[in-house]
Amino acid sequence: MDPRQQARAQVQRAPGDPIAWVLLSEAELDAGDARAGERAAARALAIAPGHPEALARLGRAQSMQGRLNEAADSLMRAATAAPGHPGILVWLGHALEDVRRVEEAAEAFARAHALLPQEPQVAAYLLAARRRLCDWRGLDALSRQVREAVRTRRASVEPFAFLSEDATPAEQLACARMRAAQLASLVRPMPPATLRGDGPLRLGFLSNGFGSHPTGLLTVALLEALRAHADVDVHLFALNPDDGGAIRARLASATTLHDVAARPHVAVAQAIRAAGIDILFDLRGWGGGGAPEVLAMRPAPLQVNWLAYPGTSGAPWIDYVLADRVVLPDALVPHFSEAVAWLPGCFQPSDTRRDIPPAPTRADCGLPDEGIVLCCFNNSYKLNPRSIDRALDVLARVPGSVLWLLSGPGRADERLRAHSAARGIDPSRLVFMPKQPHAAYLARLQRADLFLDTEPYNAHTTASDALWAGCPVLTRPGETFAARVAASLLHHLGMDELVVDSDASFVGHAVRLATTDGALAALRDRVAIARRHAVLFDMDGFARGFVDTVQRMAKRARAGLPPARIG
Repeated sequence: MDPRQQARAQVQRAPGDPIAWVLLSEAELDAGDARAGERAAARALAIAPGHPEALARLGRAQSMQGRLNEAADSLMRAATAAPGHPGILVWLGHALEDVRRVEEAAEAFARAHALLPQEPQVAAYLLAARRRLCDWRGLDALSRQVREAVRTRRASVEPFAFLSEDATPAEQLACARMRAAQLASLVRPMPPATLRGDGPLRLGFLSNGFGSHPTGLLTVALLEALRAHADVDVHLFALNPDDGGAIRARLASATTLHDVAARPHVAVAQAIRAAGIDILFDLRGWGGGGAPEVLAMRPAPLQVNWLAYPGTSGAPWIDYVLADRVVLPDALVPHFSEAVAWLPGCFQPSDTRRDIPPAPTRADCGLPDEGIVLCCFNNSYKLNPRSIDRALDVLARVPGSVLWLLSGPGRADERLRAHSAARGIDPSRLVFMPKQPHAAYLARLQRADLFLDTEPYNAHTTASDALWAGCPVLTRPGETFAARVAASLLHHLGMDELVVDSDASFVGHAVRLATTDGALAALRDRVAIARRHAVLFDMDGFARGFVDTVQRMAKRARAGLPPARIG
């Protein structure tokens, strides 16, 4: 009997027990059925008005249905009723993040950590929240606590947030495996499926990013190019509703798009199975908003980790990881649970149909009239002290330069300015760009002279955007997949000289480029030429390599052979 059946049986035995309804709500929510979970929570509240556990499940159900302000209100009421309940405080923190009350969210995680200071999962939530806010208080201690828990297999923490830590590839694998084992205990797999024997190879792609989202932006031109290949039939399974944007319309035109938003996990898995998908690509992995539960049900004969989660899934239900030999060299293979399928070019596609509007004036961007513009538009959780200090070292040695950053959440900008001042750099030399529509963002990138990357979590889509707009990217690759993406982009653009091997080389190279007359202009010219001719932005070539790779996966499976290295 699965958890939902057990919980339903309990409410039948004790329909007046609010806790029985709370447990049913929990079981329904774990199964991805938000509406059923909300109904059960409402029954509990009808019996016991204001019950904090019922309010917490109500908030979780509202969150899953996109009613984010209602969710935050319900969880705030739950936390008020049970101020010493760390679990409710954690859920409250997530709900407050969803409505962008990020400073309050971090405070909720801090209160939960104060109640359970030895609990590494709570420490991980606080650590991730503080990274997003560039609040580096106690960062090293929190990171050590989380990494030690992963090394000793003591706690399962969120693998996506763990990518921002200075962890080894082995630690990332251990983290992902623990999360996968935890999920496997909650999910019942479907009966095994086999690849169809005739007709085009039917490819499925599962994501919550099919729209104006990095995943949609990266994949749309490739999916359009795949239409020229009669031996594949492409289906998208969109966990996000139609946003009405141009990217969603292009995706729908290029593929068969199935809107599975807000459906229970089992219904999504059944839709994939009913469509006869041969190979299913997980385009979210352990990132937020995905549906790893669906993959754990094994709706397709072959399942592949690709693109959105830059690391190993650690999951036995994922057969392959799609990569290239720069992001995933031979030395990393032992730290991936999947068989590696190497594409002939870069693992990351790009939308090569994007137009770049004319650049705004420097004044319109808030930039000074003169001086070198160094930039880093990575998300705030990637801006760790090491990467920022490296950029500030460049700033200090390039007179008149500024560092152009993406404006962060909460008081992140204020904290970065204070950090700059503490390092002896005038905080006015940090310029912050509010988040822009994608076209406006690309236009602004033309005003940047050099993009300074971060580590251990590189620029990914952001680096692709910069190069497409003609802005060179300087990177130092690390040991992990997430720390090697910018190096892969540059390699496949034919600009390996922008890949350096130490922090000292990073600073020195940036300073030489910024202080040598004509060096950055010449570099931009090379980026512009490479953009037209390099394999990085050749989506027809990418499609050919992609189809060859998936056909080789299918050939092995049809021959009864297990997944193995390809490429």
